[in-house]
Amino acid sequence: MKILLITPFYAPDLGPSAPLFTMLCEKLVRFGYKVSVIAAVPHYPIGTVTKEFRGKLFQREKRNGVDVTRVWVPSLNRSHLGQRFLGFVCYQLLATFAGLKCHYDALIISNPAIESVLPFIVLSVLRKKPAIFSVHDIYPDVGVRLGVFKHKPIIKLVEHMERFCLDRAVYVRVLSKGFRQILRTKGVPDSKLVLIWDWVDTDFIKPLTRTNLFSKNCGLNSSFIIMYAGNIGLSQGLEYVIETAKLLAKEPNISFVFVGDGAGKESLQGMIQSSGLVNVQLIPFQPREVLPMVLASADVSLITLKRGVGTDSVPSKCFSILASGRPIIAAVDKGSDTWNLINQAQCGICIEPENPEALAETILRLYHDKNYRVKLGNNGREYVIQHHSVLVAAQKFHEIFKSIIQ
Repeated sequence: MKILLITPFYAPDLGPSAPLFTMLCEKLVRFGYKVSVIAAVPHYPIGTVTKEFRGKLFQREKRNGVDVTRVWVPSLNRSHLGQRFLGFVCYQLLATFAGLKCHYDALIISNPAIESVLPFIVLSVLRKKPAIFSVHDIYPDVGVRLGVFKHKPIIKLVEHMERFCLDRAVYVRVLSKGFRQILRTKGVPDSKLVLIWDWVDTDFIKPLTRTNLFSKNCGLNSSFIIMYAGNIGLSQGLEYVIETAKLLAKEPNISFVFVGDGAGKESLQGMIQSSGLVNVQLIPFQPREVLPMVLASADVSLITLKRGVGTDSVPSKCFSILASGRPIIAAVDKGSDTWNLINQAQCGICIEPENPEALAETILRLYHDKNYRVKLGNNGREYVIQHHSVLVAAQKFHEIFKSIIQ
């Protein structure tokens, strides 16, 4: 069977979906599939295309058995909606053209449709090839909540594009129970919805010693490290973590570390500088090969989301943290999928979002109880191996492909 994946982000690009799709495609190759990918040149999260990928409309390579075509997009400011839209247009036009030269039996196409609707129309609908539409967030809802989509014509346009793909996909892959429920209310038939949780490479990310090359190089070995690692965007509410750092500024052994980049980084830097905080450190996004050491350098890892954001999904970073064997503090809405997962796995402590006092109190609790931290970390590692390995995900996709490819 021949599978074509349409997604803007693929290794060595950063961000949550790139490693997920990379792992999935490479596992499907081991299952005997012939897999092709059409992605943008690496540019996430800051929007700048790295030098080695500039200057060509198309670049092709064989990567661990996967045929990868990367199409040109301009370097852009991801916090500027107009520039991001330009990037979407460039990717869709070139990805569609590249896809016309591909031979495939079925497709996986990632949402949002604002990034992928043209390839969906041409490569699936017009070519009459079955497509799985992989939903990673609910659009336009998430953009409206974050204030990214403010004008009704834009909201309606995004809604119609998403609806087009949802209606014409053979299956819609959702990554949480919450997403499945929302799409049901939007009229997507339950028979079309398939729940496949996000996954993680548990052989790559695993518990390592707290002291390692990354922690040494970044000066993290002399403090109790509270770490946020991931996209520093608009939805995480990291400003409340800075407020927590202020509350704990007199605790000399507790430090806060942010590892990542994104649209919210400049604002975060401004808060740190204006507050004169010395217990907070910002570190740029690290290459994927360093990720196991990054996660191991934390004593406690953070998952934070603004109130009302992400109530129906689980950030993919959660599974990486579980695999690393570190305890989690999750500042998320009560009853959200993340809240329920962490309680089910018994791998961390959940608190209400946007509450610096509660976060400070929880940090102090874990700071003073090493045995509890170890227990939570071990629980998380065991849970992710059983339920969220890439093998489990690939087997579920395999079953779908068997049902749609005759």
